[in-house]
Amino acid sequence: MPLYMHDSALVVAFEDPFNSRAIEEIRFLTQLKVLPVMSSHEDIDAARKKYYHAQVADTYAAAMGEYEFHSTVPEVKISELASRLSTQDHAIDLTLEAVTESDNVLVQFVNKIILDAYSSGVSDIHIETYPGKNNTRIRFRKDGSLTDYVEIPPNFREAIISRIKVMAQMDIANRRKPQDGKIDFQHFGPAKIELRVVTMPTSTGLEDIVMRVLAPAKPLPMEKLGFAPDILAHLKNQVEHPYGLILVCGPTGSGKTTTLHSMLGYINTPTRKIWTVEDPVEITQAGLRQVQVNNKIGLSFASIVRSFLRADPDVIMVGEMRDQETTKAAIEASLTGHLVLSTLHTNTAPESVTRLLDLGMDPFNFADALLAVLAQRLAKSLCPKCKQAYTPDQQELDLLLTEYCEISELNQQQTLQDWKNNYAHDGQLRLHKAVGCKQCNNTGYKGRLGLHELMTVSAEVRHLIQTRAPLHALQKAALSAGMRTLKQDGIVRVLQGLTDMTQVRSVCA
Repeated sequence: MPLYMHDSALVVAFEDPFNSRAIEEIRFLTQLKVLPVMSSHEDIDAARKKYYHAQVADTYAAAMGEYEFHSTVPEVKISELASRLSTQDHAIDLTLEAVTESDNVLVQFVNKIILDAYSSGVSDIHIETYPGKNNTRIRFRKDGSLTDYVEIPPNFREAIISRIKVMAQMDIANRRKPQDGKIDFQHFGPAKIELRVVTMPTSTGLEDIVMRVLAPAKPLPMEKLGFAPDILAHLKNQVEHPYGLILVCGPTGSGKTTTLHSMLGYINTPTRKIWTVEDPVEITQAGLRQVQVNNKIGLSFASIVRSFLRADPDVIMVGEMRDQETTKAAIEASLTGHLVLSTLHTNTAPESVTRLLDLGMDPFNFADALLAVLAQRLAKSLCPKCKQAYTPDQQELDLLLTEYCEISELNQQQTLQDWKNNYAHDGQLRLHKAVGCKQCNNTGYKGRLGLHELMTVSAEVRHLIQTRAPLHALQKAALSAGMRTLKQDGIVRVLQGLTDMTQVRSVCA
């Protein structure tokens, strides 16, 4: 309960005057030093009811879910903090004491950036510095696209970089080499957020920073990942195998880790021992024993997988198959009675097979171990509030049919009839296009959905792996066994009105 001002400090009554997190939250919101005093819960509640008619719930405390703090002080906007910086005619002192002082405007500014990113569902924060009198540009990546967030005056570019380096326990004096670090934000602000930080020296003699937001997350049920019903059923069947190898492939940021943890959540029961090795640990769930890679002390993916084999595992999850040693260890584990899940940076499911064979894997061991490969992408979803339905003309429909049928050599007339049976309204196929509204910031898109390509290892596919068959032969066999390509799955989503072909083509090129 705020009481009065004393020597430029706000005196606040607390039931617990040692609640440092609540004190820091008030300091952040008010931009004032806080002097806590002790009072009973009854007195605070009575005063609040007497003097205030409404309670303003704190956004960030609600996001944390740990404590509820009510404040009568309005939230400070990032534009206001940026304006305060711009009114100062000199840069903030770059001493260690200055960049760690909690009531420093720049320190509060950095905290605000992180909190806004977290509450908005941003995946990455880009801080881009420019020479001379050019402002420093800050951008957020959300739903796969970068958008401008705010700009700050040039005289603070080094200070903001130094502040983030301090938070990430980096060397603030080293500006010539890239550095990697991690921020545990709960030591600096009111939310449990972790950020992976990389600094990058540029040709201008300055440094950029990119921060990946790693807010602690819980696994999503497999049913919530947007799988087509047939893919979901096949994937569940593969995950229930007692041993073997399942791979999830796709580019960075395509949701591979989310999918792996959803699979683990599906089979995470008290009867199984599940070990994971990850870099970093992004998603946690009860029952899993999770290990963080630390190459500085020799904790590599490969060495940890080998150690798992002596720790009585039922299931092993390897965050990424980065090299030959890790891949070989994972395949050996899957051949000795363990279910192994992992990821690869490849474009399609059949391509994952040829990539691992090119790494020198024994084709017979690999063929015996492999159960399935799931390729996936994330495409932007049409905004449900403003998307607009329309009837495609014959030219657009023919193009859709060509793109869907060409790789599988399907009959276009039969495919069109299947589409009409499954997706037509009053006998007409209808597509949707992006429009734009306040709900989606006038982009026409809101959120993302998964596109999937599941290749299960049939007898024919296994034989092709053993004989090191070329990629096109593997793909043909997988398609004959019922696999849909990423683009085909995307076209189905278009017919369902969830996205458009612009987005499908952009991620399935």
